[in-house]
Amino acid sequence: MNKNYNLIYLSIILLLTLTRCENNSNPNSRSVNTDSVSSSNYTIPAAGGFEGNIEGKPITLYTLKNKNGAEAAITNYGGRLVSLLVPDRNQKLTDVILGYDSLKSYQKKGEPYFGAIIGRYGNRIAKGKFVLDEKSYQLQVNDGINTLHGGSDGFYSKVWTAKKSDGQTLELNYFSKDNEAGYPGNLKVKVSYKLTDDDALMITYSAVTDKATIVNLTNHAYFNLNGAGNKTITDHLLTIEADAYTPVDKTLIPTGKIEKVSGTPFDFTKPTLIGERINDKNEQLEYGKGYDHNFVLRPGTGLRKVATVMSPKTGIAMEVLTEEPGIQFYSGNFLTGKDQDGKGKVNYGYRSAFCLETQHFPDAPNQPSFPATVLRPGKVYQTTTVYKFSALK
Repeated sequence: MNKNYNLIYLSIILLLTLTRCENNSNPNSRSVNTDSVSSSNYTIPAAGGFEGNIEGKPITLYTLKNKNGAEAAITNYGGRLVSLLVPDRNQKLTDVILGYDSLKSYQKKGEPYFGAIIGRYGNRIAKGKFVLDEKSYQLQVNDGINTLHGGSDGFYSKVWTAKKSDGQTLELNYFSKDNEAGYPGNLKVKVSYKLTDDDALMITYSAVTDKATIVNLTNHAYFNLNGAGNKTITDHLLTIEADAYTPVDKTLIPTGKIEKVSGTPFDFTKPTLIGERINDKNEQLEYGKGYDHNFVLRPGTGLRKVATVMSPKTGIAMEVLTEEPGIQFYSGNFLTGKDQDGKGKVNYGYRSAFCLETQHFPDAPNQPSFPATVLRPGKVYQTTTVYKFSALK
């Protein structure tokens, strides 16, 4: 982040007190819990908690480390990002990713896809149905009447073949058989995690198929720049480079419309507290119980910055760069905190994390006006997303 951008953030922090976040005039607003987890206590979970086998395939926890001491921990179960330790304004390492200390917790029913690789299709498909080349397909339905994140047999629950090429790069491979979860085609998928020396986590996705299919890969990391286990993300400042979003129906399927964010609670074109308008009386916010929407990113070519988030508490800032046309901003509205099994035995409660999932649009196979997600034989699906961290003094 450049100096001018830092000054913008610091000025906003001075002008906007954290009490605006949810102690506003909205009678339904919640008070902000500002309890913070000490950054000096963050460590990578013990590898022993991830040792195991699923259908004869070994599970392992892999750790990446850069020259600055930043660390990323990834398990080949679901290709999940378990921890990401980056320096705060005092150069103390802070884990900014929600997750668990053991494989067992990642396997529980209703687990919210913490840190997982999502596929074949990230986000929702209406009623789990789509037509491709005049043939109808029925996918697994696992989100009410819809398919979410690939279905009940998605990539998040698969054992990936892992290869650590160096201390900063992990390559994961998975072969998805024809008709797995209802999707056509044998799909070979490769995902690479690289922790760079400028404190960025680069995720590169690629895939090839032997039959026409649909593909939309992403990562479902849950972030809290105050530190994993902190009670809120509503005090974070968020900017999204999007002038429009895709409104949804009651089941969170896009209506097909693309609407301007200007004059709505979805306008994050300038740095705005996540909690500032999250409880406004708005039908779309009611449907999502907060933010759970796809933002239409400004057009661009190649890898470009599409979002920035900053924690006034720790000074940690995160830039999101991607080649994708959309990003799903989710404000952790369905986290309950009922299970006290997070890292360090903490609970992850309501709005204690946010997701910024780079993607093609939800339900695109059924929405002709949305960017296409069809992959055909002989073509290569390839896309990169970067989460880059810095600390404001």
